[in-house]
Amino acid sequence: MDEYWLAVVWSLLPTVVICVIFWYVLRSILRFDRTERRAYARIEAEERAKRGLPPRDAAE
Repeated sequence: MDEYWLAVVWSLLPTVVICVIFWYVLRSILRFDRTERRAYARIEAEERAKRGLPPRDAAE
């Protein structure tokens, strides 16, 4: 019976590892996108303030 469970673990292990790697990469991409958008919004707000324009929300 031990050989059966060992075979089950070894057959599922590659799938689980690939899923964990995929989840980590996707999470990293989404976090990077969120922080990048936040940085661009901050830069845009600074540039609008330098030019004396209203904030973007008020301009729309």
